[in-house]
Amino acid sequence: MTVAPRRAKRGAVGFLGALTRVALATCLSGALTVPTAGAESGAGLPTAYLSIIIDDLGNSLREGRRAVALPAPVACAILPHTTHADRLAREAHAGGKEVLLHLPMEPLTDEPPGPGVLDAVMPAREFLYTLAYDLVTVPHAVGVNNHMGSRLTQEPVAMRLLMEALRNRGNLFFVDSRTSPHSVAARVAAEHGVPVLARNVFLDNEPSDKAIRARLDETVAIARRNGFAIAIGHPHPRTLAVLEQWLPTIARDNARVVRLTDLLKLRQKPRAEDSRIAGAGM
Repeated sequence: MTVAPRRAKRGAVGFLGALTRVALATCLSGALTVPTAGAESGAGLPTAYLSIIIDDLGNSLREGRRAVALPAPVACAILPHTTHADRLAREAHAGGKEVLLHLPMEPLTDEPPGPGVLDAVMPAREFLYTLAYDLVTVPHAVGVNNHMGSRLTQEPVAMRLLMEALRNRGNLFFVDSRTSPHSVAARVAAEHGVPVLARNVFLDNEPSDKAIRARLDETVAIARRNGFAIAIGHPHPRTLAVLEQWLPTIARDNARVVRLTDLLKLRQKPRAEDSRIAGAGM
């Protein structure tokens, strides 16, 4: 990717798969680390497998530790170069949580994504160096998901460069946060052999208890219909409070929170339903 220096303006489908429930149960058997999120309810409902990611961690130690302490294998997506990135990544790993690099990417808006951002005008060498440095600041990362990125994830050249770098590392997966309905990130990841998942629901675009619970119910419904689903939330006080109350109760709905790496054990087959985007982003 050979491009001009950064200009002043910052600018910020779906690829989930679905299997039979029998295959899901086989793949995920014994994989859960939190029994309260995975007990069978006996209600006769199909099991709903879902993963939850908490984005934007690293700036607040208090909120970050609340996310790490959530009573389920919730993934912690940590922004690079933030004050508490290193400490929270190590604490999350020690606490059995999966750590993601929450990689800042260029949005379509003028809102700055923060330090360590990748954009569409970077020379390839700068792009790769920035990615490598970002990963250094978030130890124990097992995967990457995009922070903002509504512009960059639409750029095939940039996505090819990113996915080639992740593939060459050999041990990282990618989660497309789907901040744009025109994202090519998941498709390019699959083409390059990078394990990939994609978000279904944003939990807290409206950060009220009622709205967050409705989005959690929607996540469970999607997971029950498609086999599994991924929701992304943020370390807002209300989001964390709702999750602290909701996670220990979901067994009664025959729902299980599982690790992202557990979902990646599944063989993925595209379905038409996966193209829908629940919520919007940057």
